[in-house]
Amino acid sequence: MLRLAKEADIPAMVDIYAPYVLSTTYTFEYTVPTLEAFTERFRLCTRQCPWLVWEEDGAVLGYAYGSLPFDRAAYAWCSEISVYIAPAAQRRGVGRSLYTALEHILFLQGYRVIYALITSENHASLAFHQEMGYRFTACMSDCGIKFGRQLGVVWMEKRQNVVEIPSVPPVPWRSIVKNDRNFADILDNLSLS
Repeated sequence: MLRLAKEADIPAMVDIYAPYVLSTTYTFEYTVPTLEAFTERFRLCTRQCPWLVWEEDGAVLGYAYGSLPFDRAAYAWCSEISVYIAPAAQRRGVGRSLYTALEHILFLQGYRVIYALITSENHASLAFHQEMGYRFTACMSDCGIKFGRQLGVVWMEKRQNVVEIPSVPPVPWRSIVKNDRNFADILDNLSLS
């Protein structure tokens, strides 16, 4: 089941994220965030952008979230997207469902471009983003060091098909997704319920 994330999901999300931090180069964090740090991250991001989870039989098996990649005012129409899936839920369409719903909400909010930043050796994520309609934007070679190796980051983007220049900045996600029923309607419209 795809649903809105809540603070009670944070321990499960940290459990999903921890192996990515400790065993992969897919995130550039070196240490797993504490529950307090992750809660602060969640609260900060969800002021403006949604976090979604995939739950099966009461267990959170994946999550995706939007965030703001830049601080300056001219970047107000840019968002960033991330997804982390537990091994038991990988290659089952969970990431695709989470992304489809999250992208839809971000575009409804008024974002014009969604960025994905992917470690250059994460070939599965690069392929996934291409399948989801993201296009290559830039590569920052050897910009990070983890596990004693230099690593690059690929920027990919998906743009909303709108040509006019916006006159108002994106609205907070809670003005689009007002309650669980409204979220269910969005999922129904996307054929994700």
